[in-house]
Amino acid sequence: MLHGCASTEDTASRLRSLRDDLASFEPGVHSAESCARLAEEFAATAKACEAAAVRAIARAAKSGEHRTRGHADAVDWAAAVAGSTTGAARDALRTVATVDDCPDTRDALLAGAVSLSQAAEIVKTEAEVPGSEHELLELARSSSSGVVRERARKRRLAAVPVDDLYAKQRAARCFRHSRNDLGNVVFRGELTPEVGVAFAKRLDAETKRVHRQARREGSTDSWEMHSADAFARLVTGQGAAKATAPDVILTIDWRTFVTGELSEGGRSEVVGGGPIPPAVVRAMAGDAFVKAVLHDGVEIHKVLHLGRHIPAEIATALRLGAPPDFDGAVCSDDGCGRRHHLEIDHIDPVANGGATCIDNLELKCWPHHRAKTEADRHDGKLGGRPCPSEGHGDGDGKEDERGPP
Repeated sequence: MLHGCASTEDTASRLRSLRDDLASFEPGVHSAESCARLAEEFAATAKACEAAAVRAIARAAKSGEHRTRGHADAVDWAAAVAGSTTGAARDALRTVATVDDCPDTRDALLAGAVSLSQAAEIVKTEAEVPGSEHELLELARSSSSGVVRERARKRRLAAVPVDDLYAKQRAARCFRHSRNDLGNVVFRGELTPEVGVAFAKRLDAETKRVHRQARREGSTDSWEMHSADAFARLVTGQGAAKATAPDVILTIDWRTFVTGELSEGGRSEVVGGGPIPPAVVRAMAGDAFVKAVLHDGVEIHKVLHLGRHIPAEIATALRLGAPPDFDGAVCSDDGCGRRHHLEIDHIDPVANGGATCIDNLELKCWPHHRAKTEADRHDGKLGGRPCPSEGHGDGDGKEDERGPP
């Protein structure tokens, strides 16, 4: 016992001496190269100290020492000692309690090679996706916590069947609002990937517009303030982001896109949002801001517009006629030959998940276009949409695109 007390005092004395050395450190007396080296050593030491402190807190709390220091809850005491939030303290205690399940990560943590937050991501992912530890540990040695967190998140999401994952995402969607001490309205919520990414892109686009205008007028308000203004403009219908928002981009393997079912090893994702079921990709085909990147896992085959809007360059290519003569477009039905009042038709209708790409578009005269629409409806490809004669477009999920008279 006496030996333990002496050892504790000796360790505490060395730590106090280290703090004195750190307090007297003056970067100006060192070269830039020396400061870079010292910064790396300081950072490693800080990570090792943080891990050691949490381990000591966990050991003391297990015996109830936090109560003798006036804290009824161990997490509250840990937060007070570390100067952190209770959430961060709880996560740190959980990490040191489970890191022994990943011995290599534990050793790296104790040596200061990785941080507690990085170790937490590695341990969590290894538990859900066995075999992930070494890849993430190597990444953590040379990357920020954010990079490790993103890679770990992707590994965990990829391990969950996409339909099960989407069901959980749908069940987790929420939106809450309350008042704070200033009387302001505070929001918190989450959206499924295909909805959330689209909303975030529109909000970012509107924020950029508000931010640029405010800067021109001499405003020094922060980006976050301008984002709040942009959010209010979108909610009240005053924003312009609908017309200027960046595209929502999907990636999907070619076989899955064609069949509508996940092929072996296939994936469909919202870029920036993660995996979503193929059925959701096809349902998004009605959004004019959506593009899809089709690939086979090795190379990109096509970049497709999935929405109803037909880009000008595609419309131009259709109306040029076939190369090399480019003698003008004619109705695509054999034997028709009409060249006037042509309409652009989706071969596979948008309502059936058809893409807006040149391979899925052709020009038809009005009678043949109407006949094609009726045939698509008969085959169940239009979801009960009214026919053109009822004044609702061409029946394949878009407005008529008239050719030159």
